[in-house]
Amino acid sequence: MAIEQPERVRVVLGDAARVRGVGDLTTVEIAEQTRIGEALVRGLIRAQLSLALRCAGVVAVGLGGLPLLFAVAPAVARSRPFGVVLPWLLLGVAAYPFLFLVGWAYVHLAQRNERDFTDLVERH
Repeated sequence: MAIEQPERVRVVLGDAARVRGVGDLTTVEIAEQTRIGEALVRGLIRAQLSLALRCAGVVAVGLGGLPLLFAVAPAVARSRPFGVVLPWLLLGVAAYPFLFLVGWAYVHLAQRNERDFTDLVERH
């Protein structure tokens, strides 16, 4: 007994866009890469790049500034909280929670940027 195969249907993005209707015009513009769609995507990319650069700046200042602090204030570098030299404590222990928090903030804010973009696209 042979099982009948359903007829294959080719789905094209343009066909799907026509089925959606006029309400999804912005989605069509993004999919077809029109000027407006390119501008919207470029705005999202710019927002994500700006966020990444700000987070990188926070890490560079937060961790990169420590050697400068220790060079300018040697007394701080020689202090021993909990019996451990402060540079080892900051760079060996405290750096990891700091990097985790910056990474968590980046993911949270990047997702917010994407949600805002999706809301903007769906609104129009």
